[in-house]
Amino acid sequence: MKKMIGALALAVGSAAGASAATPAEIERARHGFDFLHGDWTVLNRRQSDYSNPDSPWETFSASNLVHALPAGIGNYDEYRPLGDWRPGFVAMTLRVFDPVSGRWSIYWLTNRDGGLDPATGTLLPPVVGRFDADGVGRFEGEEVYKGRTARVRFTWSRSSERQARWEQAYSWDDGTSWQTNWIMEFSRK
Repeated sequence: MKKMIGALALAVGSAAGASAATPAEIERARHGFDFLHGDWTVLNRRQSDYSNPDSPWETFSASNLVHALPAGIGNYDEYRPLGDWRPGFVAMTLRVFDPVSGRWSIYWLTNRDGGLDPATGTLLPPVVGRFDADGVGRFEGEEVYKGRTARVRFTWSRSSERQARWEQAYSWDDGTSWQTNWIMEFSRK
């Protein structure tokens, strides 16, 4: 736990280099993920191989229960596929808000790899970003997939209080082009 808190502090601190925001913008940004709190059913469409744009897509359902962290510092969720997609797979997303920069750091943790760097035991780097004035959240970072480093982008949007959408896209050319490889359609239970 101590290592996890240290890694979070380091990641959030490094995100502080963003441009200065007003107190009103910071407060608005702090509530960017409030819509996600609660219990959801998720329809997933996921490409089977992110590095191959011609690989087949798989579809499965999951449950997602989102909890607030204390004092408005973020939230976490419990993600569990339903049915026979990867039996026993469990994941957690940890979203941490930086009140200095007004940006969010998002970590993806699973029971398969822990979301940890095997060499250091620290959390893998997050995607970092914020919600724009249009209500769409854009978060970017880097990820190693099958030995190759890709830019990764998460995009959050919602069409109503009961519907939300998350997309993951990879760029193999440093952001010139993007390939969407996972889409989650959230419906509130």
